[in-house]
Amino acid sequence: MMKFKKAMAIALSATMCAALLSGCTKSGGGEVLTPPEPAVEEEVVEVPELDGYTLLWHDEFSGAAMDDTIWSYDPHEPGWTNEELQEYTESTDNVFTRDGMMVLKAIKTTDANGNDYYTSGKIKSQNKEDFMYGKVVARAKVPEGKGLWPAIWMMPTDESYYGQWPKCGEIDIMEVLGSDTTTAYGTVHYGAPHAEQQGTVVKTSPDFAADFHEYSVEWEPGEMRWYIDDELYLTVNDWFSAVEGEEEKPYPAPFNQTFFVQMNLAVGGTWPGNPDETTNFDNAEFLIDYVRVYQKPEYDTNVEKPAKNYKEADETGNFITMGDFSDPDDLGTDLAEEKDWTFLLFEGGEGSASIEDGTMVIKTDAEGTVDYSVQLVQPGLPMIKGHNYKLTFECWADEERDLITCVSAPTAGWVRYLPDTQFTVTTEPQEFEYNFRMNMKDDNNGRLEFNMGNKGSTATIYIKNVRLEEVQ
Repeated sequence: MMKFKKAMAIALSATMCAALLSGCTKSGGGEVLTPPEPAVEEEVVEVPELDGYTLLWHDEFSGAAMDDTIWSYDPHEPGWTNEELQEYTESTDNVFTRDGMMVLKAIKTTDANGNDYYTSGKIKSQNKEDFMYGKVVARAKVPEGKGLWPAIWMMPTDESYYGQWPKCGEIDIMEVLGSDTTTAYGTVHYGAPHAEQQGTVVKTSPDFAADFHEYSVEWEPGEMRWYIDDELYLTVNDWFSAVEGEEEKPYPAPFNQTFFVQMNLAVGGTWPGNPDETTNFDNAEFLIDYVRVYQKPEYDTNVEKPAKNYKEADETGNFITMGDFSDPDDLGTDLAEEKDWTFLLFEGGEGSASIEDGTMVIKTDAEGTVDYSVQLVQPGLPMIKGHNYKLTFECWADEERDLITCVSAPTAGWVRYLPDTQFTVTTEPQEFEYNFRMNMKDDNNGRLEFNMGNKGSTATIYIKNVRLEEVQ
């Protein structure tokens, strides 16, 4: 059950204050009491109380400026991380409140040489509102535009405690790429070697730029859960921290230390790419309505790392489930669905997938801007260090075209066990075979990918008889 707690501020007008100090004003020979002006009442903000939690701290951004008892500016030069273009400043042009919201604004200017130069806003609660375990809730609206990258995320107060990133851990409450505002991401990073686990939510009506949405994460000693608009989309309970080549730190390291919240609007970088002529910086504003942090009265810290389960091959030695495409219903469009095959679209990709007569059929309406814009995947594949594997499948298309296959590591830093391999198909079925050796840390979540975006063709693709088997 949700209850509400009212937070209300009363401001006295200057006239009322003066009247209280003087008591009266004189007019002619007598004293005439001047009634004070009525109090000016600010907006009443109702902060919900959550069952099982107490409100630890919050900011409704109802003040005239950033609350520096909660937040600090976090200035950085361009290129500080991820090859991003922006300078994070302490300017109120980049960080300000408006209409009860925090606004982080990206601004495009030119430098002394006439080159494009970008400034933007980043704020953090480090050393002011740090906490260990809790529920973080934020309501926000993201900007649309290529190269814009808004985020709400958490880092440890003392990044050196377990070692620099990624060993220290990182909790990303939300990220959205301005080039595709239908998809939001929640991610946790840890390692080394660098590992991550990520969930996505797709909303089109309205998308994440068209309206405000509520993003939250529940962080407990042995589990984290991500929500968008109160819908659970990612649960993580298996992570580690280690110096590469050494034993892991005791679980639940590195997420057993205090963290802080930070928010920013990046411009450019390795993930979103750089802005182009279509990016409208007049509307490059990341709007945050509120940030609320709740905490349970106590947490059970006596947790154990869950054992990993590794998928077994079928009786023919195939680790791919339903590689013969015999079940037309075993195909989803969301990784959260309990399907063996998932068809995904990103970054302008448009199309559909279906299983027909033992064949996967991929139809592309728009190829998108990246190779994974149109993608077919099967996750949960066991990858064991020192083992050799062979991937085989049949493939053809309505006309000659290229596509890419690989075996990736979505929860281990997106490394490739089978490197991205481009191949060409014709209108006649062909069998393809690729052999590889797994030389990295054991992983129970390898992922077979067929990537069909951004290859100069929208020709329909057909795939049959997919096998991944262990070989000597």
